[in-house]
Amino acid sequence: MSRINILNSNIDNLNMEETLSLIQDKIESKEQVHHVVVNAGKIVSMQNDQILRESVNDADLINADGQAVVWASKILGKPLKERVAGIDLMQKLIKVAYENKFKVYFLGAKEEIVSKVVEKYTSEYSEEIVAGYRNGYFKKEDEEQIAKDISQSGADILFVAISSPTKENFLHHNKKILSGVSFIMGVGGSFDVVSGLVKRAPLWMQKSGLEWFYRFIQEPKRMWKRYLIGNTKFVLLVLKEKLFKR
Repeated sequence: MSRINILNSNIDNLNMEETLSLIQDKIESKEQVHHVVVNAGKIVSMQNDQILRESVNDADLINADGQAVVWASKILGKPLKERVAGIDLMQKLIKVAYENKFKVYFLGAKEEIVSKVVEKYTSEYSEEIVAGYRNGYFKKEDEEQIAKDISQSGADILFVAISSPTKENFLHHNKKILSGVSFIMGVGGSFDVVSGLVKRAPLWMQKSGLEWFYRFIQEPKRMWKRYLIGNTKFVLLVLKEKLFKR
């Protein structure tokens, strides 16, 4: 893999097809892969959050989830091939799991949400792909036991739908305990989209890098700080890197 580093974040220069192929190969050979995606907001947080930065940069496979990250890579002279959105990768891996008889564990979101996700995929594919599921509300002291239960569930794939930086740190800290699972990945709010709770932006907005804006207008009171302030900080980071660290 060709790995770049921009704004203190490692990113693997892989497209979606290459990412899927690598993951499938690793699952089939029972080699564990810890996967992370980065977007503008996460990279901003990584500047001052050393624990998050280590959790991300120590991952085995890191994709650019946000189109803004792809644009920044080109501006900074380290062009990435394309955006590999976490939710798109998750959806494709569900199909891969069905076709190859892999089992998936779903961790995160509220009970009614994760239940709907499991119900949807069971209906669309088969109940055979489900190794288990659990909501994302638990105490810090329960993490180790939860990780042990997942590792012993027979899962080949683990999707963790919890907000940052909790999901990144959970996977990083419990990677060894989760050694029984070949592919572990944080998927943020993807369960909300799959369950129908949140609508995803139209394809043209996704391709134009405006998916964040569509999310913002759905919940402006909750999202304004993350997107408006976070995106501004990201732009300033890119400009600073371009102008003063050439």
